[in-house]
Amino acid sequence: MKILITGATGFLGGHLADACLRSGHGVRALVRPGSDTDRLRTLPGVELVTGDLTRPDSLRRAADGCEAVLHSAARVVDHGTRAQFTEANVTGTLRLMDAARAAGARRFVFVSSPSALMHLREGDRLGIDETTPYPTRWFNDYCATKAVAEQHVLAADTAGFTTCALRPRGIWGPRDHAGFLPRLMGALHAGRLPDLSGGRPVLVSLCHVDNAVDACLRAAVSAPAERIGGRAYFVADEETTDLWPFLADVAARLGCPPPAPRIPLPAGRALAAAVEAVWRLRPDAAARARTSPPISRYMMALLTRSSTYDTTAARRDLGYTPVRTREDGLAGLTRWVAAQGGVASWTAPRPRPAHTHTPDATPPAPARAPHPPAETAPGGGTAGPRTAAAHTAARPRRQHAAPATPRSTAHPHTGPAADPAEHPAPHPPADTPPGSAPASGTAPASSPAPASGIAPASGTSPTSARGPADIPSAAAGRGRRAARGPAGQPRPPGTPRRAAAEPESDDSGRPSHGTRPTGTTRAGAARPADAGGGAAPGGGTPRHGSTDPAGPAGREDTSR
Repeated sequence: MKILITGATGFLGGHLADACLRSGHGVRALVRPGSDTDRLRTLPGVELVTGDLTRPDSLRRAADGCEAVLHSAARVVDHGTRAQFTEANVTGTLRLMDAARAAGARRFVFVSSPSALMHLREGDRLGIDETTPYPTRWFNDYCATKAVAEQHVLAADTAGFTTCALRPRGIWGPRDHAGFLPRLMGALHAGRLPDLSGGRPVLVSLCHVDNAVDACLRAAVSAPAERIGGRAYFVADEETTDLWPFLADVAARLGCPPPAPRIPLPAGRALAAAVEAVWRLRPDAAARARTSPPISRYMMALLTRSSTYDTTAARRDLGYTPVRTREDGLAGLTRWVAAQGGVASWTAPRPRPAHTHTPDATPPAPARAPHPPAETAPGGGTAGPRTAAAHTAARPRRQHAAPATPRSTAHPHTGPAADPAEHPAPHPPADTPPGSAPASGTAPASSPAPASGIAPASGTSPTSARGPADIPSAAAGRGRRAARGPAGQPRPPGTPRRAAAEPESDDSGRPSHGTRPTGTTRAGAARPADAGGGAAPGGGTPRHGSTDPAGPAGREDTSR
């Protein structure tokens, strides 16, 4: 079997390529122009295709002849606009699915994240499983766009095209240069990481890279399609981890000082919020686009909230059993770090190769901001967004329609709409009613987009899927509401709207005055968003492998 891997120049993707080759599969890797491909070129049996998720023709070339796709690339940095996260994490995933389906691929495995379920204000969550619904307000744009992309992937499952999503958190192990562990160890090595536990256990489910790879290969190759199709799975190590003792153990093994004396949690959270606020005020917009704040509220949440996951479903359907124990993993990591020259060498910023972009035959497709899929309600219409419970319950395999054309380019909860040709807000795909012709999936990203958004699928009414007002943005907007028509209805297309700049969305915990459908964008908004594994204190310019502003495909999603 030939398997297409995105993010293969990064941590998880590189290990996926190794494992596929060991199992006798052919590997095709989608790599961005200017990526560091030296290691991949030394692996016999790896074919490189230059392109990225914004170039539909490069995706078609990459998918041609591949029977399965392992999609691990994502935007996971700590900075960027809503449009940038949507372009990389949602629209890019839809384009890749279109290319894979058109090429005849049989399986599409999306490396998602438990952050897709991360609520803005939630506390500890212990032992959650796939029946946990998506939140009403996500923590940030990374969480929101991962959730939207995941729901689209699960909705695309059909007979002959099996899709599923895996949710590992905190992937760690050898060859990781940009994930949560090297960033935290770098901060400890510099003496800049205080103990943020608040004197209580912070229980988390981490995932060694070998365990994540094993789950990915099972989903792509051997797991029964009728069991995994359209479902999401948590993947984690056997052991539940008390985070701060774990970090102290790793630090001791590597010769780093332990975390500094603890500081009160309210003070730490206030500091993170203040740092982010100052970061947004930096006058150099280009610098804000390239670098991360030294600490973020998202990182504070990951370091102070308990979050553990039940892997029963993955064991049952994938046949997943962790192949690497905690002690084996730590011993291997210690040996590898020593071979790199120690912690200072491991955690030092890596030089980034020059990004030399060679345009493909077709220009990048305009950024789109699709909403999560919605279920078809009995008698027509939709029944709201699909929840994780819907994907884990036994159900017949179904055909799914493409995102329908929205009724308006302005949603009553979005504030002034962006240019519809650039950032339309299409509505979610609805399940195809029984007896109707199956849809072909989302409209190809290379097709001209109508002014109102993504074209509806054949046989699908433009109004068959309502705009999900109950799927808000990562944080509800505080800006002006969209102009409304009679009786409080959304402003009809073509009517003037107030050309006022919209304030930044509220993800700080302050009261908001409305919600924004997930994936929509704002004209001119440039709020830095937390991502992936967050930024450890002492962070700064992303290491090699992080998202380049010119290459929105991003790095592979490993920190989560």
